[in-house]
Amino acid sequence: MFSKILVANRGEIACRVIKTARRMGIRTVAVYSDADRDALHVEMADEAVHIGPAAAAESYLVADKIIAACKQTGAEAVHPGYGFLSERASFPAALAKEGIVWIGPNPRAIEAMGDKIESKKFANEASVSTVPGYLGVIESADQAVEIAEDIGYPVMIKASAGGGGKGMR
Repeated sequence: MFSKILVANRGEIACRVIKTARRMGIRTVAVYSDADRDALHVEMADEAVHIGPAAAAESYLVADKIIAACKQTGAEAVHPGYGFLSERASFPAALAKEGIVWIGPNPRAIEAMGDKIESKKFANEASVSTVPGYLGVIESADQAVEIAEDIGYPVMIKASAGGGGKGMR
């Protein structure tokens, strides 16, 4: 069990993690940007560390700032909440290099969930029921119609991360 964790998020999700940690007897560290200085999660946590300007790209999304806050406070683990760094597979690896535990999904799952096609393949491998569909790049409208006729109507076409701008996925 950990004695202290850092919650690398803000708002409602950070409050929920802090409440749960408190019930488990675990001390918490909140991080906050300029915009969140007076936020509830900052007040609720046992400690709080300022990590930068209001823009998430300059605060909550900077892994080095989260790692520095862990080192400063002695936090043994990081709970990412959702969004922000929870969606970056490189973050758990960066934490591990520093001897900090990641409380979250493994990097392969993070990578798979970031791409609709890969996430569907991942779900299929795990025998999770999914909606029938096409798991590839659709190069043209004619191909989309052909696939839709094979699958059956109605259909939904969605963009997928990782397409590199080539065709539809």
